[in-house]
Amino acid sequence: MFDWFFDAAAGFSDAVYVSVIKEDRYTYLLDGLWVSLQLTFFAALIGVAIGLLVAVAKLQNLDSPSKNRVTGVIRKWLVGLANGYVSIIRGTPAVVQLLVIYFIIFGRLLQPVFPNVPDLAIAAIAFGINSGAYVAEIIRAGIMAVDKGQTEAGRSLGLSGAKTMIFIIIPQAIKNVLPALVNELIVLFKETSVAGYIGMMDLTKGATTIGSVAYDYMIPLLCAAYIYFLVTTVMTAGMNKLERRMRRGD
Repeated sequence: MFDWFFDAAAGFSDAVYVSVIKEDRYTYLLDGLWVSLQLTFFAALIGVAIGLLVAVAKLQNLDSPSKNRVTGVIRKWLVGLANGYVSIIRGTPAVVQLLVIYFIIFGRLLQPVFPNVPDLAIAAIAFGINSGAYVAEIIRAGIMAVDKGQTEAGRSLGLSGAKTMIFIIIPQAIKNVLPALVNELIVLFKETSVAGYIGMMDLTKGATTIGSVAYDYMIPLLCAAYIYFLVTTVMTAGMNKLERRMRRGD
C-alpha cells in the first residue's frame, strides 16, 4: 500500500546523495554559507555605522535654529545629503548597487588607487551602504520616539548636545528599535544571495555550482533554501530571547 511512498523516499535519498554528498559537493554549500555569514557581519557593522550618522544628520533640521549662519548652512547640507543618500539607495535595487560599486567605482574609478581590494570587502561595502539607508530610517524613528524630556535632563546635567545624544538618546532608541534592526539583519543576510553576480561563492552560488556539476538544480537549491531558513530562524529566536531579557530588565 505504501510502496509508492518508500520508492519516492528512496529516489529522493539517491538524488540527495548524487547531487550533494557525492564527491563532497556539500562543501560548496558550507563554504558559501561561511562567505554569506562574513558578508552579513561586515555589512551589518558598516550599515549600523552609516545608519547612525545619517539618522543624526537627518534630525538636524529638528534642532533649534542655529544663530551661526555657517552652522545653519552646514546643517542644511547635512540634511540634504542624508535625504539624497536615503532616497537613492532605497530607490534602486541592491544588485544594481553591487554591480555599480564593483565594476564602476572599484573596477574603474578607484582601481588606480586601490588595485587589489578583495571581493569580500567590496561586497561588504556595497551591502553595508545599502543597509545603512534602512538602518538610518529605523534609528531616526527610534530617536524621535524618545521623550524630549530625556534631552532636557541630559542638558540640565551639564552634558553637551553630542554627549546627550550618544549616552542618553541613542541607547534608548536602539533598545526601542531592536526588533526592527534584527529584521534588517535577516533581510541583509538574504540579500547577500546576489553576491554571485560579481563571482563570489556565496551560499546561492554554491548551490548553483553543485547544480551545474550534478546536472540537477532542484536538490542543491532546496538545500540552500533550507539553510537560509535555518539561519534566519536562529536569528529570530536569538532576537526574541534578547527582547524578553530586556523586557525583564525594564
